[in-house]
Amino acid sequence: MTLLTYQVFQTIADVGSFQKAADLLGLTPSAVSHTISSMENELGFSVFNRSKAGISLTNYGEKLLPYINGVLNSDESLQQVIADLNGLKQGKVKIGVFSSVCTSWLPEILHSFQKKYEKIDVEVFQGTYEDVFLWMKRGVVDLGFLSVSSAKDVPIVPLYRDPLLCVLPKGIRKESVGEAIGIEEMKCHQFVTQRDSTDADIQNFLRENSLQVQSNYHVVDDLSTIALVEKGFGICLMPELVMHDIPYEVDCCPTEPRASRIIGLAVMNPDFMAPAVRMMYNHIIGQYQEEEFKK
Repeated sequence: MTLLTYQVFQTIADVGSFQKAADLLGLTPSAVSHTISSMENELGFSVFNRSKAGISLTNYGEKLLPYINGVLNSDESLQQVIADLNGLKQGKVKIGVFSSVCTSWLPEILHSFQKKYEKIDVEVFQGTYEDVFLWMKRGVVDLGFLSVSSAKDVPIVPLYRDPLLCVLPKGIRKESVGEAIGIEEMKCHQFVTQRDSTDADIQNFLRENSLQVQSNYHVVDDLSTIALVEKGFGICLMPELVMHDIPYEVDCCPTEPRASRIIGLAVMNPDFMAPAVRMMYNHIIGQYQEEEFKK
């Protein structure tokens, strides 16, 4: 099998279509189909399910995908090293981000990085903590923003301490805006919660403080949660970074006990990064790591 075979396999897995993969790779559909058929004949098993519903990976294909991603990433790293030795700063970096980093940090990261390294392409994948974690493990992305508590066994460098806030419908409290809200007061309110895979730090806070919240609203994205709070459907917990420049009229106050999430930058193998990846890695750490986390 050749690198082209692996590229065809990876692209079909990404887009779920032989036709779309052919368009992206500049190949004919018959060439793509022939490549996969030859691959399956050589392997001795099928890597894709083909049905009227579309194309999906078989169990064998799922198991091969991280290794094929690894081969392609290694080839990209080799090409970048060769370019670096020739004095050219070029290559590609794939970054996984969750919502609040995507909206608050990413535009400035991309702008400042591409001013310095015009020939390095950056590809962004946005998802939940769980999405970014899986992308890291499967080799889909080179770098990933995660909270330290959601990184599990993926190596991560802490960057930024982000306080958790309690978000309430505007004017619902008699206390001054900004005065801390305790656990017992929180227990008096219905919550708007996000799914468990969305924010591990908030789930940890609820669990550590025995907050058995009642909620009829289980959403995924931050702004949907805050929109429901604004309309009086409950309260929620949100990292402070999420609350910057939001278009909703709500009140925010610190929690008692105080809590925070620690945002970090994860990479599967810190000692082996392609030159372009290391440039982005160092760029982000230099720009966003707070003093308390610097060695």
